[in-house]
Amino acid sequence: SGVYRIQAAIAAEHARAAEAGDTNWSQIARLYEELLEARPTPVIALNHAVAISMAYGAQEGLRLLGALTDELDGYGPFHAARADFCRTLGRREEAGHAYRRAIELATNDPERRFLEGRLREVQGMAIPGAK
Repeated sequence: SGVYRIQAAIAAEHARAAEAGDTNWSQIARLYEELLEARPTPVIALNHAVAISMAYGAQEGLRLLGALTDELDGYGPFHAARADFCRTLGRREEAGHAYRRAIELATNDPERRFLEGRLREVQGMAIPGAK
């Protein structure tokens, strides 16, 4: 089906990159947009927002997450993505809140430890404009 073709194309784009920094995020974002049209689910919309963030900046990804808050409030990866976008933008208080929510919803210890590490990072970030 078309959905599987799109998913395979997304996987191929990830595999094609020799290193994470070589990933063609704009192409992946286009593919997720196509997938979202074929199968409009909140999780696919979240994946699309992450790809948009990687391709065009955290502010764009964060804008897309706004529409998903009600549907994905109980989904840890939503809060982890929101936290990461906020961290990238230097919005440490929002990032901390989102990391704490993601930690509450984490389903395994390695994930929880990773998120706790990120939370410690944002707690140690300098506050913009502080001396």
